[in-house]
Amino acid sequence: MYPDNFSSSTFTFLAEAEVGKHFYWNIAGFLVHGQVLVVVWFVILLLLIFSFLGTRGADRIPHSWQNFMESALDFVVDIARNQLGESFYREWIPFIGTLFLFIFGCNWAGAVIPWKLIQLPEGEFAAPTNDINTTVALALLTSFAYFYAGLSKKGLGYFKRYVNPIPLLLPINILEDFTKPLSLSFRLFGNVLADELTVTVLTSLVPLVIPLPIMLLGIFAGSVQALIFSTLA
Repeated sequence: MYPDNFSSSTFTFLAEAEVGKHFYWNIAGFLVHGQVLVVVWFVILLLLIFSFLGTRGADRIPHSWQNFMESALDFVVDIARNQLGESFYREWIPFIGTLFLFIFGCNWAGAVIPWKLIQLPEGEFAAPTNDINTTVALALLTSFAYFYAGLSKKGLGYFKRYVNPIPLLLPINILEDFTKPLSLSFRLFGNVLADELTVTVLTSLVPLVIPLPIMLLGIFAGSVQALIFSTLA
């Protein structure tokens, strides 16, 4: 439910999407899910800490945190190279790497950290990726990057792809570009939400032992979802 004293612009209501109850913050006239922002900031802070530890005092022969960060970078580089090709992948490594590490961190934060021990006035802390607004934002960001890459490389000639190989496919090609963000966002949102709901139900029915394999499966699934989103992006 919205707070009684909240008044929003038309654009806020056009962007409204929610599942379950949330702890709302009113920031500059916009209603946001406070618990999602807190966990997002927490994940970003962890990523910054890991980056600092991995790059501090870097040596030619990697060790400890540097070895871990270089392994993560090599993994992201492989994703970018396999999807974009040898001649085009380097400039997109920061974008794809940020997407992968952010989604990976969000999924693991929801699966590993016992957020439910922290009580909120309404709603609860969880993985930011089980909020549809987060996944839609990531999918839209991916679509904007997709169009930017095409236009920067081919100019207006990029739009010729809509009528290739035959003009009859124009509606289908346009529909494909509009449905891709929906597919990316709902796939990630649905998988993360389903995993957290499963763990919650099993924990309430049979605590301790039985939910543990499902939690481990959720950690694995969260990693896979981060990889799938980054690959399809």
